[in-house]
Amino acid sequence: MLKIGEFSKLSMLTVKTLRFYEKEGLLMPAQVDKWTGYRFYNTRQLQTAAEIKALRQLDFSVEEIKMYLGGRPITEALKEKGEELRAKQAEIAHKLSIIRCLSEDEGMSIKAVIKEIPETVVYSYEKVLADYGEVTAMVLESAQECRRLNPGIECAKPDYCFCEYLDGEYRETNIRARYSQAVTKAGKGSDRIFFRTLPATKAICVYHKGPYDRLGEAYAYIMKYASDNGYKISGFPRECYIDGVWNKDNAEDWLTEIQLPVEG
Repeated sequence: MLKIGEFSKLSMLTVKTLRFYEKEGLLMPAQVDKWTGYRFYNTRQLQTAAEIKALRQLDFSVEEIKMYLGGRPITEALKEKGEELRAKQAEIAHKLSIIRCLSEDEGMSIKAVIKEIPETVVYSYEKVLADYGEVTAMVLESAQECRRLNPGIECAKPDYCFCEYLDGEYRETNIRARYSQAVTKAGKGSDRIFFRTLPATKAICVYHKGPYDRLGEAYAYIMKYASDNGYKISGFPRECYIDGVWNKDNAEDWLTEIQLPVEG
């Protein structure tokens, strides 16, 4: 029989670790002297100690090791742990890619963040605009139409509204646009306005400060970011107008958030 100190040296596990494993029921002493409390182990337990140490080095939890020692096939446990580690590896590689992307663009004022946008009920209003200057009028028209049909309707809090441009390409005239406003619940629609539930989505988001004719810089950045980091675009970009002509006299103070729905 081996005293706990001797077993510690042979197993290369600290006495503190051995006491922890005993407490957790992983590796019990073969014998405990009832008078002195001294722990004794036998040499056969060195193999069990080595197995536990190996599994701990592979990030197996105490509970997972208990299942293995209780009879679960080790091949099954190793397969699951391999899948878990590969998922972590992919996540780490993805984060390193983002770090590299941000480092390369250190001189740019635009930075991307990933947001989880929850499921949202919105009313939407679509219109062909003569030019982008008609966006504000479209927003007001949609609000008036919605409140006419639904007098008691309430906007969601925090407020969430955005424009999408549906042509699939940049156009200066005859622009197909859709404005959406988040509300607390769906209401009555018409041939001009309709309600929909937007599913929860992940989105790459960037803020642009300045006039709208410079939004192309932000769009170029967000598309490159998505491509460089392996994201699949899953919807139209959403332009959220935070500050604009309605509350800022200087166009340099206008603030717009672009949200690009993605998968991956």
